Amino acid sequence: MGTTIGVLGAGAWGTALAIQAARAGHKVVLWGRKPDVMAGMQDSRENSVYLPGYRLPANLTATADTGALLSASVILCVCPAQHLRETLIPLAGHWPETVPAVLCCKGIERGTGLLMTDVAAEILPHRPLAVLSGPSFAGEVAAGLPTAVVIGAGQPDLAGQVAARLATPSFRPYLSDDVIGIEVAGAVKNVLAIASGITEGSTLGFNARAALITRGLAEIARLAQALGGRAGTQRGLAGIGDVALSCTATLSRNYSFGVELGKGRAAAEILAGRHVVTEGVHTAASVTDLAHRKRIEMPICAAVHAVVSSGAEIGRVLNDLLSRPIGRE
Repeated sequence: MGTTIGVLGAGAWGTALAIQAARAGHKVVLWGRKPDVMAGMQDSRENSVYLPGYRLPANLTATADTGALLSASVILCVCPAQHLRETLIPLAGHWPETVPAVLCCKGIERGTGLLMTDVAAEILPHRPLAVLSGPSFAGEVAAGLPTAVVIGAGQPDLAGQVAARLATPSFRPYLSDDVIGIEVAGAVKNVLAIASGITEGSTLGFNARAALITRGLAEIARLAQALGGRAGTQRGLAGIGDVALSCTATLSRNYSFGVELGKGRAAAEILAGRHVVTEGVHTAASVTDLAHRKRIEMPICAAVHAVVSSGAEIGRVLNDLLSRPIGRE
């Protein structure tokens, strides 16, 4: 048996990563905030709410005990992006200084405009930080289907160490030092997925979707550069890889949300019927505000924000996008 890996957050993605870490030969502690839910998961050996149908390996323990989590040699943080701060605060005083936090949630904090590593750095100063991103549906990872992700860290050795712990023949991590570029791509792709779903629900055609994805990648590059990242990261797994998956597959929460918007349903009505987080809804607001502060244009993200948060009429928003001045690609 390898080292102990902790997973903070027992939703679909957290559970899938916990299963993957166990598959890689480690003892795994999967932490969730509700003792009764985690006890039921431990007994039934299944996350029946968020990832039904996938058995938890014998070397995986589901628990609500933070002490068990903090005995791990590395902790994957897989709570929803907008809840990362409140989830980390109670753990801050007990988190060992040598234990890396690997941010696996994709988003930009609403109100502050902070990336997930910035939030973690505030709560867990001087702890090693890394990010994990890329095209990866939870069910497919849990099933052991081929998946490639990217792990980014400012220290190349750290990214390599995390990758070595998680890698198996069906789960292949690549390494990067562009943490900012990875985080921006992972966050913005959720907004683009909503926009892509809108084109489907509104029957705007495949041409519109292809144009949206292409111009959306340009928005990712623009914001990444403005924050100090590299534009080229958009061409990798965290960028075009994740965008291609999330903007075309019905399994994507954000894409399916956009489809329903395109059919004419109100955002509040769609969200009321869901028990899972649709990250792009919050990120659309965060990205739009951040782009305004950085004085860069992100018209697709702004359009999604107008539809989701202000109830703007899709036809009018689309007309505004298509009426923008013609410029160079």
